[in-house]
Amino acid sequence: MKTVILSALAASTLFALIGCNNRAEMQVIQPTQSAELKPMQQSWRGVLPCADCEGIETTLFLEKDGTWVMNQRYQGAKEPSSFATYGKWARTAEKLVLIDAQGEKTFFRAKGEGMEMLDREGNPIESQFNYTLAPVNAALPSTPMAMRGMYFYMADAAIFTDCATGKKVNVANNAQLERDYAVARGNDSKPVLLTVDGHFTLEPNPDSGEMVKTLMADKDAKFHAGKDCRDK
Repeated sequence: MKTVILSALAASTLFALIGCNNRAEMQVIQPTQSAELKPMQQSWRGVLPCADCEGIETTLFLEKDGTWVMNQRYQGAKEPSSFATYGKWARTAEKLVLIDAQGEKTFFRAKGEGMEMLDREGNPIESQFNYTLAPVNAALPSTPMAMRGMYFYMADAAIFTDCATGKKVNVANNAQLERDYAVARGNDSKPVLLTVDGHFTLEPNPDSGEMVKTLMADKDAKFHAGKDCRDK
C-alpha cells in the first residue's frame, strides 16, 4: 500500500507551475518570482492506477508559499479511506520535485495543462495507464495529517511554525490548545513543540479580512515541553 501511495503522490504532478527557465541543478524557487503562481494555490485532480483498488482519486495543491498538500482517496475499497500528505516543493530545469515531511522526493513534469507522474528517478513511466492529473478548482482537503511544529500563543493569536517546511501559519481558535500550551510553557513565554493531527484551511484575517492559510487541529494534540524541531 505504501508503494501505491508514493505512486499517487507522484501523480500529483504540480508541475503546471514549472516555467521555462533553464536551470542545470535543482534549486528551491521563491514562489513570488513565478509569474504563473497567481492564485493562493494551483490544484489538479485525477484517478491514478491502483494495484488493489479501482483507482486512487488524487488531488494536489501547489501553494505560493512554497508548500504543497495532496489528498488521496482509494476508490472501491471495502473501507473507503483517504490519506493526506504535505511538504515543500522545488524544481529542476524540467521537473517538479515534491519533498514530503520525511524528506522523500517524488517527481513530476508538465503535460499540457496537467501534471504527469514520473518514476522515482524522475524519468517518464512507460505504461498504458494514465498518470496525469488535470487542473481543477478545489478547496484544501480536510483529511487530518500528522504535523509537528512549534506553537506560540500571545495576545489572542496562535502561530504554528511547521518543522517539515519551516513555514508559519495561523492556528484556528482552540481553547483546549491554549490551556495546554499555558501548562506546557510554565513561566516562560516561548514556543513549545506540538504534535497534532490537523489540516490546513483558508480563514479570514480578523483585521484585514484577507484569506490566510490556517491550521485546524483535529485530534491527538500533545505538547512536548523543553523540546523543539531538532529533537526526535
